[in-house]
Amino acid sequence: MANEKLFHVGIKTLIENQAGEILVLKVEGNRYNKNIIHWDIPGGRIEQGGDIAGTLQREVEEEIGVKIILKTEFLTSVISTHEFHIESGHHVGLVLMVYKVKIPENSQIKISAEHTAYEWVDKNEAAKRLAQKYPSEFTELLK
Repeated sequence: MANEKLFHVGIKTLIENQAGEILVLKVEGNRYNKNIIHWDIPGGRIEQGGDIAGTLQREVEEEIGVKIILKTEFLTSVISTHEFHIESGHHVGLVLMVYKVKIPENSQIKISAEHTAYEWVDKNEAAKRLAQKYPSEFTELLK
């Protein structure tokens, strides 16, 4: 048991617009590490008693202010390159389940306080920006 790593499960949304661009969010510090700066896609961990569909809906609404999800399709699951500390003092990894999500084209993006900026970028640029948090097995899918 001592060699087993603890993981939380996160649900992430890959949102692509009509032009084929990917929505990325800039993170500058978080509750686990004030010095972290990286790009991410909307998502979060499943809360106790929660499920995938509810987590997708909650996180899209919380992080980008969009209440309507038109389509959800499972893309892949990966282990994040980021770890964080939990209250017990353990290091916890993240298993990320990534879903392709469609939102209405006229959606107004209103980022939460968790992020400092957002951009729609082409797939190659998205792969570059997300490479700090996501393994190559995910970023290669974007190209």
